[in-house]
Amino acid sequence: MGILKRFRDIMSANINALLDKAEDPEKMIDQYMRDLQEDLRNVKSETATIMAEEQRCKRQLAECDAEIAKMQNYAEKALLAGNEGDAMKFLEKKNQLVQKQVPLQQAYDVAAANSAKMKQLHDKLTKDMNDLNARRDAIKAKVQIAKTQEKMNNMMGSVADTAGSMAAFDRMEAKADAMLDKASAMSELNSVGTDSIDDLASKYDAAPSADVQDELAALKAKMGIQ
Repeated sequence: MGILKRFRDIMSANINALLDKAEDPEKMIDQYMRDLQEDLRNVKSETATIMAEEQRCKRQLAECDAEIAKMQNYAEKALLAGNEGDAMKFLEKKNQLVQKQVPLQQAYDVAAANSAKMKQLHDKLTKDMNDLNARRDAIKAKVQIAKTQEKMNNMMGSVADTAGSMAAFDRMEAKADAMLDKASAMSELNSVGTDSIDDLASKYDAAPSADVQDELAALKAKMGIQ
């Protein structure tokens, strides 16, 4: 029976193997539960039909039993009234009903047994569904935790990538500083000897004015410098 197999599959420990094949375990288990709900509705409908058959057989048997008892009662009353012929007719009718009673009893016994089995199956599947609903909630909770953990892992990976980028920028900045220091050093080296000689020469290129020269000669005479 496909319904029972489906329930056995999902109730077994292999449920994790089924979920492993699904890209989205939440959607997969929800679909599985919808299928089981539909199966359970079919079982419930079939159970109701079989229970109705049991009640019909029970009612027919009860009516037959009542008729047998009634014919027995009329036969006794006819005898008490001294009408043996009428009593015989009632007893003949009773015997006909007794013959009819046998298959009615058999039909009822079968219907009652089928009804009991279907009710037992229905009750078991209903209990299984309750258990599965609890397991579904637990599985969904685990899936949500896993998704949250995955997001955190991705975020941590992004942070690690940022740290690598920062380290790369640090290296580039250090390299730029080194290049700048080297350029400054080269500029300083290039200025030694050239700029100082030029500055010194320009100092002597500028001829002093006549007034300055006269003042210098007077100062030297005063100080006794030749």
